[in-house]
This record gives sequence, C-alpha cells and structure tokens, in this order.
Amino acid sequence: MSKLFTGIHHITALAGDPQANINFYSGLLGLRFLKKTVNFDAPEVYHFYYGDEYGLPGSILTFFPYPGIVRGRRGTGMLNTIAFSVPAAAKDYWEKRLTQFRIGFQTAKKRFGESYIAFEDHDGLGLELVFTDRDDRPGFSYGHIPLEYSIRGFYSVEIWETFAERTAAILTNLLDHELTAEEGGRFRYAASDAPGHYVDILAARDSRKGLNGGGTVHHIAFALPDEKSQEEARRRIASEGLNPTPIIDRQYFKSIYFREPGGVLFEAATEKPGFAVDEPVERLGEELKLPPQYESFRQRIQNSLEPVELNPGNFR
Repeated sequence: MSKLFTGIHHITALAGDPQANINFYSGLLGLRFLKKTVNFDAPEVYHFYYGDEYGLPGSILTFFPYPGIVRGRRGTGMLNTIAFSVPAAAKDYWEKRLTQFRIGFQTAKKRFGESYIAFEDHDGLGLELVFTDRDDRPGFSYGHIPLEYSIRGFYSVEIWETFAERTAAILTNLLDHELTAEEGGRFRYAASDAPGHYVDILAARDSRKGLNGGGTVHHIAFALPDEKSQEEARRRIASEGLNPTPIIDRQYFKSIYFREPGGVLFEAATEKPGFAVDEPVERLGEELKLPPQYESFRQRIQNSLEPVELNPGNFR
C-alpha cells in the first residue's frame, strides 16, 4: 500500500475569550497569528490560526473561541496535550518567561531522553515545551522573544485511550505511521521520526472519559500532499467502515473527517493551497477573512464578533 500521509497538519481546540487567546498564543508563546476568519459551520464564531512564519503543516494550531464556554475535561477518547518544540538551549529562557508571567508549570522532566515542562493555557488546555536539538525548522518571532529561543512548531501530541491498540491500528494501517518508541505505557507513532510528527498514545484504562468544552482539542488533522492522495486516502478509510465525510473545501486546504475507534475526531487535510491564497505572507492575520459564501454577510458577521487586536509584546 502506497504511503500517502506525511505527518501532522494542524490541531484545532476550543477556547473561551478571543482576545485572551490571541494574547496567550501570540503574546506569551510568540506564535505567528496567521489568520483571522470564522468557523465555516458557525460564522458568528471566530476561527484563529497560529503557526510558524508561513503556516506550514506541523506548526498550525487553530482555535474556535466561544466567549463564556464551559470548560471541558481531559480524559480517554481525547487528545489531551499539545507539545511544542523549542531548542535545548532555550530551557532557562522559557522557565523564566513562564515564571515572569505567573504561568504555573511542572518541574522539568525527561521523556525519551529529552527534557520538557508542562503547563496549561488560561482555558486549561494541556501544553508542553520539549527542549530538543533534533529540530532544524526555522523559528519565528515578532521581536519580543529572541528568535534563537522561539517555538519551531509542534513536537508531539498525547492521546489517551481505553483500548490503545485500536487507535494504534488506525495510525499504522491507514495513516502511514510507525511505532518509533515505547516508554512506560506510552507508545510513540510517527509518519517520519522527527519533531512535529509524533503521536503518543497512552493506555489509560482507569481514566474517566473526556468531555468536550473550553480547553479541549476538537480534532487533529493529518497532512496529505495533494487532492489525488486525499481521494485515495478517503477510499482507504471508507474501506475500513469508518464513514469519512465527503471532501470539504476549507479555503486554505481540503479536508475529510472521521472518528477513530476511541472517539477522537481525525481529519485528513491537503497541504495546499495554504494561507497566502487570500492575503500576502507579510500581512497574514491582519484582516478578517471570510469564505466566499459568507462575504455578502460581512457587515452582519463583523457586528456579531468581539473586536480583537494583535499586540504580541504587551502580554499581561
């Protein structure tokens, strides 16, 4: 069977206050604010995209911010932790930065030979910084974080499952992942053995079922190079009885969705056309961008959305 999937494309989570979300991810963490648009299925709700300078797959973190949303609960059948990759030499910098802004974090630990620290965003979403010398992707900085210490993109994600072997079978048989490491009930899979591609599955039979809400992940998307490979991937997924959606145009990529046996929503997304399709790279995220079907309702949609601004150096 030919290899179709190249790794993680993006991760989408649920959040609360939109401005607080921008302040945390572009202000505190320094991710580039790539796109300000709306939820295609609920245009009265923002859809924010963050990532590296160009919004390349493996760096893209997106949010649906619902003001006043009830917090969810991490547990089985859910992607519970998102880990970012930063240079090994940045450990002291990030510990000091989190302390400066009163973000609680756990004392550094080691996993698969690399140090990491764990913390949460203001909505309770589980995050980690992994300090590694194995990531040669370029960083991005607005200038308030030294470029040499900046986030490079994702490092890994962590999924809790009651029956981990069923999810593992989907990754290996359908999504072109291989088992690359195992440690203490944690099984690490990847389409290629490098930071930005790792999917860790934890066997968590004694944990409660996760509940969707603020501070939880809505879905994880895996990357496909083009529409031809996506069509083939859809046939592959359908043949296993997983009932994938039709191909849906998301403006910046095309997508199909299905649930793996443990309940996590998986997406298969094309790498193109990318975020420069409707605004130049140097101005990404500056204006509210709407899908064509909503453009005639622009004024009404803008009036329904809370105004937000990007001011990365002014995190409080």
